[in-house]
Amino acid sequence: MKKQLIYLFIITLLFSFDSPPNGAFRHIKHRSFKKGEYIKYKAHYGFVNAAEGEMIISDKTHIINGRSCYKIDVYGRSIGMFDLFLRIRDNWGSYIDTSAIFSHKFYRKIEEGKYRKHEIVDFDQHKHRASVVTYDNKKETWRPAEKFKVPNNVQDMVSGYYYLRTLNFDTLQVGDIIKVDAFFDDEIYDFNIRYVGKDVLKTKLGKINSLILSPIMPENSLFDGENSIKVWISDDLNKVPLKIKAEMFVGAVEIEIMEYRQGQR
Repeated sequence: MKKQLIYLFIITLLFSFDSPPNGAFRHIKHRSFKKGEYIKYKAHYGFVNAAEGEMIISDKTHIINGRSCYKIDVYGRSIGMFDLFLRIRDNWGSYIDTSAIFSHKFYRKIEEGKYRKHEIVDFDQHKHRASVVTYDNKKETWRPAEKFKVPNNVQDMVSGYYYLRTLNFDTLQVGDIIKVDAFFDDEIYDFNIRYVGKDVLKTKLGKINSLILSPIMPENSLFDGENSIKVWISDDLNKVPLKIKAEMFVGAVEIEIMEYRQGQR
């Protein structure tokens, strides 16, 4: 569970807001990301390179539940000496409504050492329900689906990251709190994220004007205090995730952007 909490904050920030009346889906206009976008990251534990990851939007739209969707995959893998001690090959994916910017389907396939998990979540955004199926590795078959009630416009841990990029941060004051509802590991999580302010961040791509967010962490044995995680996103139209820094009791973990390609309409 501790590993999954790390991924929850490192890989994604998840948001949900109230639906319009009469059951109509919301419509969000944005130019923050496009089909074919590609972002590459590298994770450091102290001075050691520990892992690398990619966030990829397919260059084609897909139809899920009769709606046009972006297909987005996030890959994470251990590298170097970390790969010798704990081999990680993870894939998270989401089909995100191109108009409403929420999830219709989420999947994850986790390989971490001997641990395995394969899960698919189908969201019914009209009825506010999630159907979860997981693969039984011992029996080599899919378990029966479990049903859950979820908030309006529910996000998964990938789609929420991209929804965040459509928000207008010009309306926020330093210290403002963004309320978060997240469906993850068969539960609804209630998180708060503080808007910290602006910064000029030095990256592999040069110096970039950025916005800083900090998820408020509950007391736990993993992260060092409620302000132990900071996230930098570019202060421009695209709001690209640039860096994540997590202060943990076992040391600091940093994830930094290495490559970015914008994609095409």
